Amino acid sequence: MQHGTTPSDAPVESGAPPTAPVEDLETALKTGPFHVALRAAITARCLSLQRVQHHLARVGVRVGVTSLSYWQQGARRPRRPESLRAVRALEEILRLPEESLIKLLAQPDGAKGAGRPSSRSYRSLVEAADVLEQLLGELESPVDGGLHTVGHHERVRIGARRELMGRESHQIVRAHKDGVDRYVAIHHGDPGCAPDRVTVRALENCRTGRVRWHTGTGVLAAEFLFDTVLRGGDTHLFRYAFEDGTAGASEEYVRGFSFAGGQYLLQVRFAEEALPVRCHRFAQHSAAAPRGARRELPLSGRHRSVHFVEPQVRAGLLGITWDWD
Repeated sequence: MQHGTTPSDAPVESGAPPTAPVEDLETALKTGPFHVALRAAITARCLSLQRVQHHLARVGVRVGVTSLSYWQQGARRPRRPESLRAVRALEEILRLPEESLIKLLAQPDGAKGAGRPSSRSYRSLVEAADVLEQLLGELESPVDGGLHTVGHHERVRIGARRELMGRESHQIVRAHKDGVDRYVAIHHGDPGCAPDRVTVRALENCRTGRVRWHTGTGVLAAEFLFDTVLRGGDTHLFRYAFEDGTAGASEEYVRGFSFAGGQYLLQVRFAEEALPVRCHRFAQHSAAAPRGARRELPLSGRHRSVHFVEPQVRAGLLGITWDWD
């Protein structure tokens, strides 16, 4: 979809509210928040909510008029996958630049364009998810692989050039079906990562199997083979690592969870030559949702590291972000 295109099913309606000044809409799209930009766009196109609902239905997206009203009032924000699909359709129906409304959803509620943007855009995360599905298909691996995570301790190393040097995982899993003998781990490097130069290491109770990657997104999927075949209820402890160092300065580390699980511990350690000025942990329901549960993490002295522990993981995203200056 090109910026500024006009879909054939989005005519300007007569009898709708007066058209909003173009500069007001442009400002709202730049500064947000989401509900103000949505309301300005609907007004600018002279569409009633009933007509907006009609145009959405014509492209196979069903959203109630009440939900649309809540969205443009700021009473609710679209969060679920089907709601985010509706927002993408609205960008086309309302003749808005691609990603303009989706980007505003990444702002905290009530933000006026202020705040620190995410290092990875929503679009890049969606593209990575599509690539991951393809890579998992090549490895003939289902999304959960027949395993539930009981505990996961992850250590991330940031180098002297502020780059993501690597990460090591110490993981305990439990099989929920018979015949499981492998685990597929995912590495999503920072922008500019060269996944073909990332080293995959099997450290304990596993060995490296097939490895697949996608250069454009920096996504790599690696198979770790167990030396035993698990039955339903069996647990397995293993360690593995990815050595990266191929991208530029890193500003955050994010871990995605497709399913609820056990305990997760994330530790980020910085090189002595490159210490951030502050660090925060955060959580997101999805890539497009605003970041919440923010809490500053004090940087320890000689160990130069920060960490957090999530006792019971929920589906979504968890991570640590940091500022260099």
